[in-house]
Amino acid sequence: MSDTYLELVNSGVTASLAKKLGLPRPARLRRTDPSSVDRPLTPGPVLVLSDARATTEADTLAQGLLDWDLDVRRDSRLSDHERWGAVVVVLTGLEHPRDLAAPALELGSVLRGLAPGGRVVTLSRTSPAVVADPSGTDGSGDGAAPAVAAARHGVDGFLRSVAKELRAGATANGLVLADGVAVDAPSVRGGLRFLLSARSAFVDGQLLQVGTDGGTEPADWARPLAGTVAVVTGAARGIGAAVARVLARDGAHVIGVDVPAAGDSLSAVMNEVAGVALQLDITAEDAAERILAVARSRYGHLDVVVHNAGILRDKLLANMTPDRFEDLLAVNITAPLRMNETFARPGVLGGGAGAPRIISLASTSGIAGNRGQTNYGAAKAGIIGMTRALAGPVGRAGGTVNAVAPGFIETDMTARIPPLPRQIARWGSSLQQGGRPVDVAEAIAFLASPQAGGINGQTLRVCGQMLVGQ
Repeated sequence: MSDTYLELVNSGVTASLAKKLGLPRPARLRRTDPSSVDRPLTPGPVLVLSDARATTEADTLAQGLLDWDLDVRRDSRLSDHERWGAVVVVLTGLEHPRDLAAPALELGSVLRGLAPGGRVVTLSRTSPAVVADPSGTDGSGDGAAPAVAAARHGVDGFLRSVAKELRAGATANGLVLADGVAVDAPSVRGGLRFLLSARSAFVDGQLLQVGTDGGTEPADWARPLAGTVAVVTGAARGIGAAVARVLARDGAHVIGVDVPAAGDSLSAVMNEVAGVALQLDITAEDAAERILAVARSRYGHLDVVVHNAGILRDKLLANMTPDRFEDLLAVNITAPLRMNETFARPGVLGGGAGAPRIISLASTSGIAGNRGQTNYGAAKAGIIGMTRALAGPVGRAGGTVNAVAPGFIETDMTARIPPLPRQIARWGSSLQQGGRPVDVAEAIAFLASPQAGGINGQTLRVCGQMLVGQ
């Protein structure tokens, strides 16, 4: 679906009129093409800043960025004709909230030089789970740990606030590294590349945790999924079809699953990506076994499972009927739970080029709730809970389990919303527009990739920093 308002405020006379009237003017976002490889990684040179104690780590990171043929600089001076394509701020040395002031103000001094569609990315450390007794009476120290926790957690609020201040399609996101994870670890570099690139167009104001040094860098960054086999449920249209296209573009063999009623659409999508169409009701008791049998008979293994299939049965709770509530739960959460009883067992996924990956579609409705969606909100929050619970056992087996939570995405479903509420929903994000199915697909493809092996149990929001939830 197209956003007519966005097109009008970015062209000709209507753009000038919107500016005079002070109307919201969302920018055209820098996106990838799902059928082709990346454009240049950034729209200009990359500036690397740091706090005073992270200089060495910033130097290491800057040196690594040179591998991607980027113009990387540690000096904030620009020539007249240049604009920053990205600013990376390494904040891994913070020990007190006051340590943030200098790098924050240095970032502020260069933001006017950020190119349209530019990126701000922070690298910081996770807050310690246990802090010292500030009184020192338990023998744990002089109370420095609470200051460290405050400084590290302060990055969250700082980063999200920066994201709300950016314009012209620029975004701000962060990677939060566990203690001991190096800034040049594969998943740090992989996450940084994703956030710098056009693949993260509708990811804004988000902090993604990298918990381990796990993961491997792909031989070909343009085709990181080469040789892997992925199944996508609900693949006949919308987000599912976009996921199938992006996974195939990135090198995966794709098995698309949908109900028999969507057979024609499913076949068309699978023919487009040279994939395998499987007509199947995912609520069937043996759905996982049937998917696995097709994957093994055709390719010998299955590496990636994308739980995308879902339905809507919206109604205010006072008017909700049992069939609306129960049918939605059966498709949106019970079916993935049942299938994961098979897919999450050690040795079931993997065996090919890719490590085991399970990625599920959550929603911002499962994070912040939504009027008329008590059933949907419960199911999507359940997806987040399922993801966290499976992360440990699947991680110990060498895999990952993550979720993606879309916000307002331009699909046939959202096109049925009346025009005024639909436009208001678009304006409810920092980017002042809806996302596209490809935006969700790019996030899923990243989490399926080998370089995301250190990211586990996370829910990545693809919502343009929607003004709900966290």
